[in-house]
Amino acid sequence: MSEHATVVALDVMGGDNAPQATVRGALRAAGPGLEVVMVGDEALIAPLMAEGRDLPGHPHVRVLHAADTVQSHEDGARAVRAKPESSVVLACREVREGRAHAAVSLGHTGAMMAAATLHIRRIPGVLRPGIAVVLPSRTGFLVLVDAGANADARPEHLLQFALMGRLFAQAVLDIPEPRVGLLSIGEEEERGSELVQSAHALLRGTPGFVGNVEGRDIPRGTVDVVVTDGFTGNVALKLYEASGEFLLSELRNAATSSLPAKIGGLLLRPAVRRMRHRIDPDLYGGAVLMGVNGLAVIGHGSANEEAVSNAVRAAARAAREQVVRRVAESISRPGQPAPA
Repeated sequence: MSEHATVVALDVMGGDNAPQATVRGALRAAGPGLEVVMVGDEALIAPLMAEGRDLPGHPHVRVLHAADTVQSHEDGARAVRAKPESSVVLACREVREGRAHAAVSLGHTGAMMAAATLHIRRIPGVLRPGIAVVLPSRTGFLVLVDAGANADARPEHLLQFALMGRLFAQAVLDIPEPRVGLLSIGEEEERGSELVQSAHALLRGTPGFVGNVEGRDIPRGTVDVVVTDGFTGNVALKLYEASGEFLLSELRNAATSSLPAKIGGLLLRPAVRRMRHRIDPDLYGGAVLMGVNGLAVIGHGSANEEAVSNAVRAAARAAREQVVRRVAESISRPGQPAPA
């Protein structure tokens, strides 16, 4: 491994299409300045490496053998403790011990959260890590925090989610002054649950906070950071992704419903292809577990090699932008922006 490269530890056994998609995704992402440690069963990885020897990333990857794997049906936290030599645990250990700058897994979300929290550990002062996920909107991209790490949250957790989400938007989405909104059922300050009302009181006057936003404001891009608890955030995320799939399916059905529609569909195909790419959840490849003392990226279980490649690149970029350091400094100095 070169001294100045960004190193990403990838759990190649995680995901519905592993290890084929994860190995090829690693080979697509790796290159000068970005090296990938592929953590998994060496016997399964070796032939896939041989098949991809012509890919440009081949000289920039190495294999770390993992004797075990966390399966999708297992309880994540228990499996992480019971399988200390599993691929997701070893990937997180690479970060903790300084051999990698980020860990990526497309497998068991609960296992990745548990491994990151147990082995990379929380940043001092962070109450709860939160999952930050990038979503497309009419005006560009925004970040939603928390997308599922904490089904039950307290107002002070949401305050920290806002801070971490704002730093993520600055570092990864290149938004100089991100606008922060609190997800609620109305824009008025007194609307929403007891949690939302209490969180609003804490957020009032914090950098970038513009008040409450509703679900419809997410696709409109009214704000750059949407803050909510993990239960609501995960429901919003799944509905958002499914709505995109539904819309594309309806467009395909309409475009093949008659001869005139087929002709029109041919004319619209380039525009629809661009639209599909824009709303594709694989574009960013994964979500970042904010608040742990190292980068941990959680990808879609159904990810293909493009999504794996994007997740690795996104993790590397977040590492280069020193997102973890900036969060740690901001948590230790509340109310003051971390230096870019």
